[in-house]
Amino acid sequence: MAAEAQKKIRKDKISRVSMPEQEPAVRARNFLEVPTGYTAEMAMKEAQRCIQCKKPGCVVGCPVEIDIPGFIRLIKEGDFTQSIRHIWQKNSLPAVCGRVCPQEIQCEGRCIVGKKDDPVAIGNLERFVADWERENGSGELPPKTEPTGRKVAVVGSGPSGLTVAGDLIVKGHDVTVMEAFHKSGGVLVYGIPEFRLPKAIVAQEVNFLERLGVKVECNAVVGRTVTLDELFEEGYDAVISASVPDYRGL
Repeated sequence: MAAEAQKKIRKDKISRVSMPEQEPAVRARNFLEVPTGYTAEMAMKEAQRCIQCKKPGCVVGCPVEIDIPGFIRLIKEGDFTQSIRHIWQKNSLPAVCGRVCPQEIQCEGRCIVGKKDDPVAIGNLERFVADWERENGSGELPPKTEPTGRKVAVVGSGPSGLTVAGDLIVKGHDVTVMEAFHKSGGVLVYGIPEFRLPKAIVAQEVNFLERLGVKVECNAVVGRTVTLDELFEEGYDAVISASVPDYRGL
């Protein structure tokens, strides 16, 4: 079946759809995001390039094992709502990952189409459907399991902290993210320039987690304003370190 699909894609070849960008003369005068994103028509056309492999290498290459053929198939069908919900099963930060994940050596680097042609633009498609949901979606949240009664503190609100918070909250745990700085996001906010990853996108992803029930406390320096022992005394069942703190005083 995969061989037949390969033959078909070669016969009805669709070139990789390039994402539009600001013109160099324009972007030289601002700090706005350089790529401007796919239109719905562009995304659906690019989604047609996925051959729906039985053993998709892209999923193996994805650190969180998103069902990439599944969400791309839904884009191809024009069902953007179900596509983003499909991604949410594994990844609660698709607008960020669609922009800054190294797709060229992860999912796209293992794309079967990429063996004979340009790989499917998986990152661009993930970004598209995340942006579409933010701009056009109903705001409906993914399902959560029943509360477990367990409390977890996550130290640090960078990508790893936000990821584990998203994973734990949908499993029914009570999650609080503690950030030492005055804004959440960690390296996503303080380390990546605006033209690569707009801070408004990071804020929106954090807001999504907060709507799911994650509590975010800024200016909370674990080890100084509160110790690990004090966190356990306050009723936390687990503490996850997702930062590089000063361990003196923990």
